[in-house]
Order: sequence, then C-alpha cells, then structure tokens
Amino acid sequence: MKIGLFALQRGKAVSAFPSSLPHWIAMPRASKDWSQAPLVLCALSIPLLSVASLFVGVSDVSFSTLFGSDGRALQVLLISRIPRTIALVLAGAGMAVAGTIMQMLARNRFVEPSTAGTVESATLGILTVMLFAPGLPVIAKAAVAATFAMAGTSLFLAIIRRIPLRSILLVPLVGIMLGGVINAVSTFFAYRFDMLQSLGAWTSGDFSGVLRGRYELLWISFALTVVAYMAARRFTVAGMGDDFTTNIGLNYRRIVALGLAIVSMVTAVVVVTVGMIPFLGLIIPNVVSMMLGDNLKRSLPWVATLGAGFVLACDIVGRLILYPYEVPIGTVVGVVGSVFFLYLLLRKNARVA
Repeated sequence: MKIGLFALQRGKAVSAFPSSLPHWIAMPRASKDWSQAPLVLCALSIPLLSVASLFVGVSDVSFSTLFGSDGRALQVLLISRIPRTIALVLAGAGMAVAGTIMQMLARNRFVEPSTAGTVESATLGILTVMLFAPGLPVIAKAAVAATFAMAGTSLFLAIIRRIPLRSILLVPLVGIMLGGVINAVSTFFAYRFDMLQSLGAWTSGDFSGVLRGRYELLWISFALTVVAYMAARRFTVAGMGDDFTTNIGLNYRRIVALGLAIVSMVTAVVVVTVGMIPFLGLIIPNVVSMMLGDNLKRSLPWVATLGAGFVLACDIVGRLILYPYEVPIGTVVGVVGSVFFLYLLLRKNARVA
C-alpha cells in the first residue's frame, strides 16, 4: 500500500525515490577519510604555482631585479606577469566549471565544451564578426560568440535527446562530429576570405599575449562561476533527468537554459581572450567526481580550484619545456587531456554512461 511518495514495507515507511544516483553518475570513490587529501594538497600548491608564474619567463624578473634603477622588471611584472597569472586562474576555473555543467546537462562523463561543438561554434561566431563587423569592441565580439556557442550547444543537446539508445561513446562522438562540421564551415570561409591565420589564433590557447587591459573580460567568467555555484543543487538535480526534476517541482527547461547560458558565455569569453583550451572541462570534473561524488554544491569549489591550478601548472610547463620559447598552453593541455580521455575510455571498471 503506497502512501504519497513512500511505501509501507513490513510496517516501515520506505522512500519511493531510488537510494542511489543513476548509473551514468555513479563513479568510484575513495573513502571519506582520505578522499579530500589530494585535493587539499593541490589547493595548497596553487599559491606556490601563482608565485612561480610571476617569475618564470624570458624577461629577467626576480626579487633582486624588481627594484632596479631602470624599473624594467617591475613594469614586466605589473603589465604582463600579474595579468597573465590572473587570467590563467580565471580561465582555468571557468572552463572547468563549464565542463562540469555540460556533463550534468548531457548526463555523460565524456562531454565538455570542446567535445560538444561549443568551442567550434564560438569560433564561428568570432569569424562572423571579423568578416562583417571587425570594428566591434571586444565585449560585443564575446556576446556574438556566446550566442553562436549557445546555438551550437543547444543543437548538440537536441541531437543526443533524439538518439534512442545512447552509449557512453556515442554522445561524445556526436559532439566531436558536430564540432568537426562547424569547424569545416569556419575553415572554408576563413580560406575563402584569406583569414586562416587569424582563425588559427582563436583555435590555439595561448596566454603569451595577455597584458594589462586585455584580460579583464575574463572576470565575467568568474561572475558566472559564482552564479553556477549558487545554482549547483539545481544542476545536480537536472543531472537526474527531466522526469525526476519535474517530479520534485523544478523547471527542467529553465535549469537547462541557465546552464547553457553559463557554458556558452564562459566559453566565448575564454576563446575571445586567450583561445581554445581543449579537454580542461573533461579532466578536472572527472578527477573531482572520483573523489567527492556528484553533489555540485560540494564539488564545484574544488572543480574551480583544481581547474585554476591545472592551467597554472600547464602554462609553467609550456614556458620551461623549450625555454626560451613557449609551447602554447592549448598544446600542453591537449596532450594531457587526450591521454586522460583514453584512460577514461579504456579503464576496466568504468561506470559512466
């Protein structure tokens, strides 16, 4: 005999809701005693990485040269190194959070902005602005890129909802194919109007050109990250599906629309400012989920923190590996991300879907 949302079983009230999360969300977790220890260590390393980022580079910036007679080292620190470090933190945190939201909305662990056509759509939007209104201010370019990114992401979600039997590999495959089609369109028009070199600048993540006055747009991604945290519980519920979300009195479509807006705007701002950073939204959310589970109210601050630290570390590696030359951070993150992507695909106890 059922009473409301509960059922009587041998004289006890038992909840009608499942006691565990859906199988696509279930992830192996470490015990509570030590699961957060690696995350805490990574968080504590971020100040050290930030300080190292200030003093690593071709220009000689050190404590002994900061207050020299010519003041050149101090200018480099204020104009280039500090803005670059701040940009790394903001971009890393924003893209990691965007990847987490994407995985919740698509209900698949292999989805993130660079595997769902979001980045390619933003790039197409930037190319459209360069062709028809090259004189627009940066904020307007970001708005157009965000509009294209939202349209591309909405198309991706609409396609996967119409696939009757979704496997863990089919969803990201659809996203990669969609991104490939959009990228082919962008490349065709860029080639047609002799803008391939300009297009390449947007598709390769690089922080070497970040200077004071050229990164402030990334503060928008920080504000959107805060909004995402405020709506974290709703995104967690949306990850349970349309029916579950509606049954507990929430508007599933509004939650999805909010998530799409956050993902699209963060992606557009990052692409406009520093270019594409692939796989960042894939690596960090999966690592945090393995340790803390999928309650975004609990895990989202760690996702943002580890995203910032990971980007800082990759940028420092890119500056040192071929010193005095720099390897773009998009290349470094792409190598690490592709290896991690293969690990997720091939590990024997994978339980994502």
